[in-house]
Amino acid sequence: MKKNILYLIAASLCVMFIAGCDDFLDTKSLTKKDTSNFPMNETDAFQMVNGIYVMMNNNLADPEEDPFFIFDIASDDRLGGGSQSNIGAQGVDRLMNSYIDWMKPLWLCRYAGINRANNALETIDNVTGWSSPTKKEQLLCEIYFFRAWYYFNLAQVFNGVPLVLSTEPQNLPRNTPDEVYAQIASDMKAAIEHGPALRYPEFGEGRVSKWTAEAMMARIWLFYTGFYKKSDLPLAEGGSISKDQVVTWLEDCIKNSGYGLVSDQRNLWPYTNPFTAADYPYAKDNGLKWVGDENIENMFAVKMGNKGDYAGGYGGQIHHNRIVEFYNLRKTVESAFPFSVQGYSNGPVCEKLWTDWAADPDYAGDYRRVGSICDRLVEIPNYPGDIAKEVENTNLYAKKYAGVEAWNEDHTSRYLSYAVYYGSENNRQKGLTQSLVWLRFADVLLMHSELTDGKTIYNGKSGLNAVRQRAGLPDIGYSLANLKKERRYELCFEAIRWNDLRRWGDVSEIVKNQVGNKILNEKYTGEYKFTVDFMQRYQATEGGFFKIPEDQVTLSEGVLEQNPGWGDGTTWAKGDLPYFK
Repeated sequence: MKKNILYLIAASLCVMFIAGCDDFLDTKSLTKKDTSNFPMNETDAFQMVNGIYVMMNNNLADPEEDPFFIFDIASDDRLGGGSQSNIGAQGVDRLMNSYIDWMKPLWLCRYAGINRANNALETIDNVTGWSSPTKKEQLLCEIYFFRAWYYFNLAQVFNGVPLVLSTEPQNLPRNTPDEVYAQIASDMKAAIEHGPALRYPEFGEGRVSKWTAEAMMARIWLFYTGFYKKSDLPLAEGGSISKDQVVTWLEDCIKNSGYGLVSDQRNLWPYTNPFTAADYPYAKDNGLKWVGDENIENMFAVKMGNKGDYAGGYGGQIHHNRIVEFYNLRKTVESAFPFSVQGYSNGPVCEKLWTDWAADPDYAGDYRRVGSICDRLVEIPNYPGDIAKEVENTNLYAKKYAGVEAWNEDHTSRYLSYAVYYGSENNRQKGLTQSLVWLRFADVLLMHSELTDGKTIYNGKSGLNAVRQRAGLPDIGYSLANLKKERRYELCFEAIRWNDLRRWGDVSEIVKNQVGNKILNEKYTGEYKFTVDFMQRYQATEGGFFKIPEDQVTLSEGVLEQNPGWGDGTTWAKGDLPYFK
């Protein structure tokens, strides 16, 4: 049976059927490439693997249903925000369902990526005449990494999901979480073993590496053992991965990868780019200099392209960062500069993060607080906001993933994105080309500290203190409490906090930190409320798992079971915000 694979040349529509993906046609084509003639050479193989990467971008067509957005909004450090119409973010924030077939784009895109990885594993041996043995090994590393990572996303959002390990169409029931994580671990281990030990960036800019797999294995291990209360991470082929093995991989990554910390954490974020910083007093006065999206600290990211198409919806090509678009301020004017790229005001920062950070004596003088959060009333006091629409507005705005403008060359007008200077479009959507970073070296150092109780590892310091030193803070003794605080502050707004709280058993922090936040809802002042009992929802969903898309359950004719806690009365709709009752 030959299968068409035109999708590898240009990202195209994938029709999902239950747990399989009809990314291919079961027929021979006389005009298109199929598995009888593709891949045939090294160039074909790289195109094939690039098609696996593409599915990360395609999910961004529906940002409210991208794992990054879900994990970020679900934590205690952001509210849903937006307007009364932005029920997606508000639903995630409250563990409620927002739309018919909620989470369907996530399900489709992640399984499409898995199917592409399966196809790559089934066909890569067709290629002969590799330019070097490491080329094939590098691609195998990437293929195994992505199958593991896509399943990890699905497992953290949905818990047990069907394991599809071939391209044959199948109607499969859900596997247990233990089975899913065993496959994730086996694939990630294979990625580590196949990955050449080439230092950054010798394996290729923007590409997954052995080091990325070693670090991601630690994140998988910490979540699985913490959330499910296990001592080891199982392997599909039998046996398990121990904490000691994970530590060995982390130390290999830290010592041999070529990755490291940039000198100032703020230089990771686009507001420090030279074309914006020249007119942004905070960046200019602090001598901040952007290191770009590709740098020694960003180990795994969704890369954006310049001048890409945007067809919208699942299957459409998308090359800009719509999560940034959803976080951007509403009804922006020049007085909001540099954060004046118009958006939907989702994800306002919780006041409790701002005040906890300021009040903690262990963080006195930490530049990351103002480097990560914009106090609108101080930094952009003349920005009026959008009183007619904004809800759950705390007047605190996250800077890390924020659209930033820049003045044109003669300062007569502003470009809608600084990225114009890097070849992008002058467009408030297509100009948002900031990478979506899933893994930074700072996280690697903090995971090492957590797993070793603060063992010395980097520049004569523990990972915890190396990260603190970069922030201009003195050394501190290791404790889990100190580690938790450091992860909250260093990694805020990076889609880490929600799953940290889940694995530590600290989800009740969400209620404590969110309820009572002073907010502005259109023209009304008030305090944040859940309406539903959040911890009751968390328990009902057996630990914060979301609803499986209803059409997938229906199409399976009873084979695929819905997650607990998603019956009647769990839908969040426009008008459900409590502030207007």
